[in-house]
Amino acid sequence: MDDNLHSPQRRLIELRMEHADLDSLIDQSSGERPADDLALRRLKKRRLVLRDQITRLELQLEPPEPA
Repeated sequence: MDDNLHSPQRRLIELRMEHADLDSLIDQSSGERPADDLALRRLKKRRLVLRDQITRLELQLEPPEPA
């Protein structure tokens, strides 16, 4: 059972959830009030890092088919 807590599939789900949370937070921050530009840039940078991590993990789990 402990293996399931640290599986790549679970990590992928966690990364996707964090990415979705950041999407929501960025949308709220940019539409609600005058945003703190530095904080907004940091959130967007973190979101890009997460997207890259998700992509790498997806490729590890499902390698592309040979041509």
